Amino acid sequence: MPDLATALIAENFARDAGGVLHVGGLALTELTKEFGTPLFVYDAGTMRRTYRALREAVAGFAEVDFSVKANPNPAVIRVFGQEGAGAEIASGAEFDAALRAGVAAERILFAGPGKSAADLDRVIGGGIGEIHLENREEMARVAAAAERHGVTVRVALRINPGATAQGGAMRMGGKPSPFGFDEEEMEAAIDAVEAMPRLRLAGLHLFAGTQGLKAETLLGQWAYGLGLAARMAERIGRPLETIDLGGGLGIPYFSGDTALDLAAIRAGLPALIATLRANPLLAPARVVLEPGRYLAGPAGLYLARVLAVKESRGSRFVITDGGMHHHLAASGNLGQIVKRDFPLAAVVDAGSECTATAVVGPLCTPLDMLARAAPLPPLAEGDLVAVLQSGAYGLTASPTGFLSHPMPAELLVEGGEAELIRARGA
Repeated sequence: MPDLATALIAENFARDAGGVLHVGGLALTELTKEFGTPLFVYDAGTMRRTYRALREAVAGFAEVDFSVKANPNPAVIRVFGQEGAGAEIASGAEFDAALRAGVAAERILFAGPGKSAADLDRVIGGGIGEIHLENREEMARVAAAAERHGVTVRVALRINPGATAQGGAMRMGGKPSPFGFDEEEMEAAIDAVEAMPRLRLAGLHLFAGTQGLKAETLLGQWAYGLGLAARMAERIGRPLETIDLGGGLGIPYFSGDTALDLAAIRAGLPALIATLRANPLLAPARVVLEPGRYLAGPAGLYLARVLAVKESRGSRFVITDGGMHHHLAASGNLGQIVKRDFPLAAVVDAGSECTATAVVGPLCTPLDMLARAAPLPPLAEGDLVAVLQSGAYGLTASPTGFLSHPMPAELLVEGGEAELIRARGA
């Protein structure tokens, strides 16, 4: 069985006869000559294939939007918008990015536990489609902003579900949480919104976990969400307009991870569809999934150039110009309890025997480690390494100001052409 990096390259990218890694028909060796390193490269073709496969798998049950926090570059958002996706945002700046990408304001929803008054003014003034309320203070801020703008704002309640709905690599529900209203206070929160004339309670938002790789876990969470939606609709006495079941769809990052089985997802949907159709208060609702990592992650590579190779007390270190300042997740410092290696590959690999290799960055901290024991061929100064699964939670989820290294460039590749979507240093 091939290692994870080899399998991902075969699935999404290609190597030529000389072992050079290509993305969207372009050699990464040539792209790095033109745009330098470190460098993020995103393949629009992979994004489109991933989006279409998921949309087809959940057809008849849910629509698929894109969670902008995973990769807020407007060019990336634009790809998914062209495929028909709306956008889930978590800040006013992400609202602006989605608009620049061509997403209509009414197709944007705003989630997140700490929405400022300024951001609420920005999005309400801009005609946002829906705001997801997560606490009482926020409820009042949205109502006040709606009053200032003289509009009625469509809102949903984010519910922190009970323990039976938990799942995924990072639990978002079933425990004390800053996110949303606890399930046991849902009815009181519903009544509070209903008492505010400038707010129109349209739906429910559930996000029980993230990085879910098991279809049965996700299907169980979605079924639980439909149950909560039924309770909400009964409380307000009218059909819901939106049921947002969150994202949480995972991708394989580590050895032993198994990709999410879309066929198993599809096989489990008839029961959920029947639940919707049997309830006249749920049947009219738009059911939404809003993944980010699942859609953007596999399309991205982070490229770094080898600066030195050294031996230290029996261990071999490859030192590169890229590191945790651009890709915190790959270093294992973005919420991982156990630090494991993302899939890494040499950009040029002629089939040499691989050995376990530590790959580190240029920062003055032992945390700056892109791999601890990645299977790589012999590398030397000037060679290139690629971190796969880097299209989500990469640059903007990283401490880019640490040690003041310049920002890397970002490229979007499609149809054999590369578009510079962030200039180096910008």
